[in-house]
Amino acid sequence: MHVRTRGSIGAAAVAVAVVLIGAVVGLQPAGANHVDHSTHPGAPDAAQAAAIQAQPGILAGSEFRANCRASHRAGNDPIVYPGQSGVSHVHEFFGNRSTNATSTYTSLRAAGTTCDPVVDLSAYWVPTLYKNGQPVAPESVTVYYQGIHDMQRAVVPPANLRYVVGNARATSPDQNPSARWSCTTQSPSSRDFMNCPAGTKLETYLDFPTCWNGRDLDSANHKDHIVFWAGSCPATHNVVLPRLEFLITYPVNGGGLSLGGTVNGVNVTTAPGYTFHGDFINAWDQGELERRVRDCINAGRICGTNGTPI
Repeated sequence: MHVRTRGSIGAAAVAVAVVLIGAVVGLQPAGANHVDHSTHPGAPDAAQAAAIQAQPGILAGSEFRANCRASHRAGNDPIVYPGQSGVSHVHEFFGNRSTNATSTYTSLRAAGTTCDPVVDLSAYWVPTLYKNGQPVAPESVTVYYQGIHDMQRAVVPPANLRYVVGNARATSPDQNPSARWSCTTQSPSSRDFMNCPAGTKLETYLDFPTCWNGRDLDSANHKDHIVFWAGSCPATHNVVLPRLEFLITYPVNGGGLSLGGTVNGVNVTTAPGYTFHGDFINAWDQGELERRVRDCINAGRICGTNGTPI
């Protein structure tokens, strides 16, 4: 039986994950240029904030997963700054090996992946973590695809669907309910970094929304086309998708932590933990993704990376 335990806000998880071996490439110097950050999603409204805060208490009734190694680290963001190489703050990329500022669905499908299964060519990324000014690659990442409501109605995420969660522009913890830091083996969590004790490691969960408008693959702010479930999906967003959830563990504890970010229009490596966010572009083999949604999500089963029940 597959079991995962969660704390009241954050959680520790029992999950098989692959060790990340990060390659450092293409970093732009922080603070080099003024950056227009206005197209990055901002703080959610009150209703969506409440729905996001409820996510940790919603356990998956069905799921499949991908375990992914780090691919590269660079100042790119093909969703928020498409075609603008080096403009973004520094991100840690996992999954698709080719993700850069000019990535398209076609280029992603032609590349390789660091994920198990290899049929997942999706691009995933989060801001780079720093400890005492030095970048830290994640130790492990698991990307869960979960049925958390209306599982029988969940549909296959369409090819090239893309969205961003979290508020990279947050100036206080209350502006980013998606940020959720915790320590392994411990249940409390915080929107800002935890000072994890010796013998534990820093980890973070990031939950993605599940109610899609059934039409758009993206939107101007990269979030309006898909919203968080709040007891039901609104009539404007009534197509149910599996919930993506990142579980990322870092081989660090203690203090001295910061993120790649953009503060007052300047790219920095000293952004606070409550600016954490994540991005996704779907580049799965659609046939394999359809099989997993049908046999795992719709069927109410917990599956592994091969898309068969555990």
